Amino acid sequence: MSLDAQPTDFSAARIQETVQQILTAGVLPTIVQAGHPVLRQLAAPYSGQLSDAELGQLIDLMHSVMHKAPGVGLAAPQLGIPLQLAVLEDQFEVDAEVAAVRGREPLPFFAMLNPALRPLGASAVAFYEGCLSVNGLQAAVMRPESARLDYTAPDGTPKAQDFSGWQARIVQHETDHLHGILYLDRAELRSLSNNAEYSARWAQPDISLARQGLGFLPDR
Repeated sequence: MSLDAQPTDFSAARIQETVQQILTAGVLPTIVQAGHPVLRQLAAPYSGQLSDAELGQLIDLMHSVMHKAPGVGLAAPQLGIPLQLAVLEDQFEVDAEVAAVRGREPLPFFAMLNPALRPLGASAVAFYEGCLSVNGLQAAVMRPESARLDYTAPDGTPKAQDFSGWQARIVQHETDHLHGILYLDRAELRSLSNNAEYSARWAQPDISLARQGLGFLPDR
């Protein structure tokens, strides 16, 4: 299965116009949901389509939307903006056992432009994920346990950073959004659960109980 998406047809002017409409609306924008075409497009690499002030205002707005949702990441396409920009932050309090099993540590807020990822090592692990653009559902996704992220900071500085555990999962999930990929494209579909069933049955530190009960990722 190919996950290659077609590039957005938004011009630089249309991207700026879309951002201005959102910034001047006076309310937090709605997160677009699966089925919206912008979520299935390769977002435009950031190349100065916005002024420094507009970019800063958009990042602040995305930060607010992410917090309100609440979530640990938000990509510009989730607001209907096909631009390679995402914000990330994980400061949620998590049970110590869950944090240990999932390798989940606090992730300070940052914004990334034009991210590129490559796995570090061969280790991969599956955990349940959700998405603010796929309301009400969760599924197990196998992802590399560690990854190196190359990106551009909002001030134009090139950055490179290594992530592992849950931080690596967040970074991979948000980078996928900028390439027209939803987590469902990578998910074990037999694991798919609505939030109520997940909470009632499968909300364990790992996926072992769900794997047995739903019959995905069988032992070989």
